[in-house]
Amino acid sequence: MYQPPQFHIDSRAECHRAIEEAPFATLVTRDASGELCADHLPLLLTPAGGEWPSDTLRGHIARANPLAGRGESSLEGIEALAIFHGPQAYITPSWYPAKREHGKVVPTWNYQVVHAHGRLRLIDDPRWLREMVTALTERFEGERQRPWRVEDAPDEYIAAMCRAIVGIEITVDRLEGKLKASQHKPLDERRAIHQGLQDEYGYGEQEAACLGGVTPED
Repeated sequence: MYQPPQFHIDSRAECHRAIEEAPFATLVTRDASGELCADHLPLLLTPAGGEWPSDTLRGHIARANPLAGRGESSLEGIEALAIFHGPQAYITPSWYPAKREHGKVVPTWNYQVVHAHGRLRLIDDPRWLREMVTALTERFEGERQRPWRVEDAPDEYIAAMCRAIVGIEITVDRLEGKLKASQHKPLDERRAIHQGLQDEYGYGEQEAACLGGVTPED
């Protein structure tokens, strides 16, 4: 990933936060012939610590997915890249004060992204899969007033659903984070982006501040 220094996220904790806020990932691997393949799925992060020597990402894919058939031939793990896309937006130069002053402005695109590089292994264990499905459910149902639980469905139905999937676990070797939010631009321009994102696009304060490169101190 192209990384101008001013856009680099150099904090592991900030990369973790970005993953937690945008857990739906694009998973890039190579098939047996070397062709690139991309899958799209939510992944849960377990930060390194205690029994986990490395950051770990977990999720599942359909058993019919060709990636699921590569377990026996990939005992050392499959090279993988998980891309987590955070907030993003087109930035119009019409918001910039400089447009009115001299007109020497152009559009850009601001965004946040994290790349997690590592080795992927496939897991075909009913108990692990049930725990994984439960963890995913609790993560995404947790904010609902009356959350759905795995236990709400018949056991035999959940068991059948789990037989149709295969677990994946990625041991993360390297995290790369990037936040392109006009940080290198003057404060009046960043404030204008922050306001334009809210007024024209309906972004909330948090996402607008992230993409506009402003902080509470600004």
